[in-house]
Amino acid sequence: MSKLALGILLVCAGSRKLELCAMATARLHTLVQTRPLASLEESCYLLAGINDVLARAVREGDQEHYSFVIPVVRALLERVGLPLRTWQHLPLLPHTDAGPSFFDHFQKYALTPEWASFVANVVKPAQEQYSSVQLKEQHETMNGFWNQCYEAIMVAMHRRSRGVGECKLRFQSQILSAFQTRLAEEQQRILAVQTNLRNQHLFICRRWKSAKLFLTGPCGPWASSATQPLYWKLSQQENFARMRLKLTLNQSFDSHYQASCLRDNQGISTNQNTSWLPPITAEARAMQQKEDVVAEEDILALQGQLQDVEAHDGAVDKKKPVIEEDCDLVTLMKVVKGRFEVTATQMYFIDLSPVREEGERHDFTYPLTMLREVHLRRYNLRRSALEFFLLDQTNFFLNFTTKTRNKMFGRIVALHPPNLLYTSGTRSPAELLRASGLTQRWVNREISSFEYLMHLNTIAGRTYNDLSQYPVFPWVLADYSSSELDLDDPTIYRDLSRPIGIVNPKYIEEVKAKYDSFVDITGTVEKFHYGTHYSNSAGVLHYLVRLEPFTSLHIELQSGRFDVADRQFHSMEGTWKMLMESPNDVKELIPEFFYLPEFLTNMNGFDLGRLQSSKERVDDVKLPLWASSPEDFIYKHRKALESEYVSSHLHEWIDLIFGYKQKGPAAVEALNVFYYVSYEGAVDLDAIKDPVQREATEGIINNFGQTPCQLLKEPHPKRLSQEGALLRMTKSDTKPPNLFLFLQNLKAYVVEAPLSCPVVHVSVPRSPARSFMQHGLMDTLVTVGTDGSLGVHGWLPYDRTRSYPNYFTFERDPALLNAKSSKRLAGVFQPGAKVHSRLFVLSSDAKFLVSRGHREKSHRAHTSPNHKHTAQVILHKDVVTSLAMDSCGMYLMSGSRDTTCILWELNQQATSGSFLPNKPFQTLCGHDDEVTCVAVVTELDMALSGSKDGTVNVHSVREGHFLHTLRLPGDSPEQVALLTVSHLGFICIHGCPNPQALLKGGHALHLYTINGKYLMKREVPRAISDMAVYDDFLVTGDDDGLLVIWELFGLVQRASLPLCAPILTVAHTPTHSHIVCSLEDGKLVVVGVSTSSVRPT
Repeated sequence: MSKLALGILLVCAGSRKLELCAMATARLHTLVQTRPLASLEESCYLLAGINDVLARAVREGDQEHYSFVIPVVRALLERVGLPLRTWQHLPLLPHTDAGPSFFDHFQKYALTPEWASFVANVVKPAQEQYSSVQLKEQHETMNGFWNQCYEAIMVAMHRRSRGVGECKLRFQSQILSAFQTRLAEEQQRILAVQTNLRNQHLFICRRWKSAKLFLTGPCGPWASSATQPLYWKLSQQENFARMRLKLTLNQSFDSHYQASCLRDNQGISTNQNTSWLPPITAEARAMQQKEDVVAEEDILALQGQLQDVEAHDGAVDKKKPVIEEDCDLVTLMKVVKGRFEVTATQMYFIDLSPVREEGERHDFTYPLTMLREVHLRRYNLRRSALEFFLLDQTNFFLNFTTKTRNKMFGRIVALHPPNLLYTSGTRSPAELLRASGLTQRWVNREISSFEYLMHLNTIAGRTYNDLSQYPVFPWVLADYSSSELDLDDPTIYRDLSRPIGIVNPKYIEEVKAKYDSFVDITGTVEKFHYGTHYSNSAGVLHYLVRLEPFTSLHIELQSGRFDVADRQFHSMEGTWKMLMESPNDVKELIPEFFYLPEFLTNMNGFDLGRLQSSKERVDDVKLPLWASSPEDFIYKHRKALESEYVSSHLHEWIDLIFGYKQKGPAAVEALNVFYYVSYEGAVDLDAIKDPVQREATEGIINNFGQTPCQLLKEPHPKRLSQEGALLRMTKSDTKPPNLFLFLQNLKAYVVEAPLSCPVVHVSVPRSPARSFMQHGLMDTLVTVGTDGSLGVHGWLPYDRTRSYPNYFTFERDPALLNAKSSKRLAGVFQPGAKVHSRLFVLSSDAKFLVSRGHREKSHRAHTSPNHKHTAQVILHKDVVTSLAMDSCGMYLMSGSRDTTCILWELNQQATSGSFLPNKPFQTLCGHDDEVTCVAVVTELDMALSGSKDGTVNVHSVREGHFLHTLRLPGDSPEQVALLTVSHLGFICIHGCPNPQALLKGGHALHLYTINGKYLMKREVPRAISDMAVYDDFLVTGDDDGLLVIWELFGLVQRASLPLCAPILTVAHTPTHSHIVCSLEDGKLVVVGVSTSSVRPT
């Protein structure tokens, strides 16, 4: 420390502040005089340091600093003079004993060379040696000291940081995590509350609009004499053949006047560029195409999920989501951002799009028990979507990422929904088609061509929810100019072996040359025959432009305006001629051409413009001369699809669209190659990193169209001829022929009366699926007598003994053989009321029978076959007059003398009295007199009720909204006695004279479309007691005992069979092999096909 102190004193002595200099020099002077110097080097170190201060003072003439420094210099020279040999080196040095004169003399001497030489040669080297040795130790000591300080500081900081981290972790675990969990729960709760409030508000608005419509409508108390125009849009409801037949009221109608004005002001250009092809970057080209299946590792993960769910099934919280993922709900009108959640019992979609005051929200909830099918789907050529099909024939389309799609699919399958028929995830579309057996069923004519094509479209990924993947159907006719259409003439049909672009053979060489000469210098675009596609958004909207919501979508595609009139779909003949005059227009048809007449009419009155040449206004589609109406055109067009010529050639078209001619060398040979971007696996959107380029590519895919998944890699088998198929049917021992195909060979067989009184109700429920070991077990046939006696008989549509092929087997209920053992329905029927078949319905599984017409105004449920009374419900104010159940067994509808109808939601999983609920699902009003008959069609969301006031009211099932009223035409008032609805959308009503009317009319059948259009009336000689419908046929039985089979469209009589007594009820078996009739004399008659001299109808 002494060495350090000396250094400090030297520094202070050199300070320009006199106070410091005086204090330091005084201290140094004292040390020099009183302290022994450690070494000669230390003395030189002090002398050199003081000399620097002295030299500065002398140079600057600073006498004050000089006076403080000179005593230290003299003291040092006196102490070290001898060791430094000053007498030798400094001979001229003033003597230190000279007194005050030394101060003056040394001031001059310090400037001499002698002194400078002494300092440089003697003092400085000793100073440097002292510094290098002594001060180095000090520096090392100080460095060690500072290192120790630094380490101590770092240890303290680390200890503090660790303490802070531990505190943070404790804070996070004990406070922050709980807070975040609570915050998330509150946010979810607030979101759920907001969603519920929003949905309640929208629900109330819808209910209010519905109530207003009903109250001011033709059946309401505020009905106005001035009719208000009604506007319609296509409903998303499908029947079992995936036909969208129904229109719903469009409460947000827009006439699109502005779009018409913009079209008229833009000028007319009829040249549409069909040769422009959108460029796709090379990075987006997929290297290989794979089948759309769940990967092997995902299948293994799925098996693990199944085991986990089964192991912990009892502990699963039914309200807690099993899985939830962000996704897009894909609809025709928009893509809705949202979140899909699945619990152990429910499926939820939560709409996350911005809340708006007006506009429909897309939140929905379905129980897992409603789930019927789940299919893997593509969206924008990415395998990232799922399509869900429900029991009520509704469906929805969700787009995820590929990984989350597979994860969602696996979790749903792992939950084992009870009604899930099959899943497509572990099979490719081609494997799914093979496993379904649909091809063989079509070949054997067990399903229609329309049904088969819809199945192919569905399996291949075509969907009504995405315009770029809309179902595709073929042009089947080539004659749109003749006045008559002969479906047996092969010349009226299109060549189904060729793509539509070369149906006109003069373009074959042109299309072939285009393919052969095409070269892409970038190597990205492969050769192709056609630069447009047979199915794309523009083509679908071109056909459906008159029908909302497609009108709005068409305008959106055309940048806010209608397309010019000359390019609109305005004539069937003109459209066909355009296809035949250009190989660039290759549009095929859509399913609506075979079932929906409304898209051919401009029912909403849109301004579609005028043709440039004739100035004629474009309105309804001009139909061929052979079609008298849109309904007639659709009927004949569907007949053409099912004709013998198309049946024998349709497999060739399937090969082009879904089969082996879709890709590869066979497609090149068939001139059936389209622009590469339309093919599955051709574009990899995930490879495009630029979001702008990616969005542009998605737009190209959306507008250009997509080729379906390839389902067949071998030629499709040809369909059996009608004669061959019918011959095969008649030779089968266990599959009796469809009697509607043999209407000229019907025969009635009388069964011994099973009851002691006439039978008023007969029902043959669908038989459950059975293994081959259960083959031959009896099905069930249920009868109810006028006195309430119930019989559960054995039934097979073929003879088990095979003694009478194509006959049937009937085993009477043994309980009816003994009066004591026979069972009767509980309750007493209303005195004076006629007991008829509409008083009873049987559940689809034959477990429950519901009866009504009881004097206490109730309807009752009974178990079958033990006849136990399980439930009784009284809600009507008067006796219940009619019952009906939908084909799915989901809803029961009752009509009453009090003029109201009630819908009941049935418990399909019930094993006891809970089958019949105590609370109604909907209560429907609108009649002025007693309800006589009802019908409910769940798949079309329709509930119909007929009344003595001559009207049939149509309501929706799910919302209970009033849709429209059908009034029987004519001057003489009629009562509605019976009604039935076909799955093709025809409503047939039997009207009978009103006994209170002054002007009496006759009995008649009236035919309406599902959307309320009146088609025709057919008078009948006697009252019809019961009727049933099957596809295109209507079966009626009348009071004269005449059984008649009508072709439904046109009500043309195709067959009749006189029976021996008035007919009370008519029913056909699920296999459509027999018709069962009960007669007033107590007999039961079974009508089937006579095997002798079988001839097809």
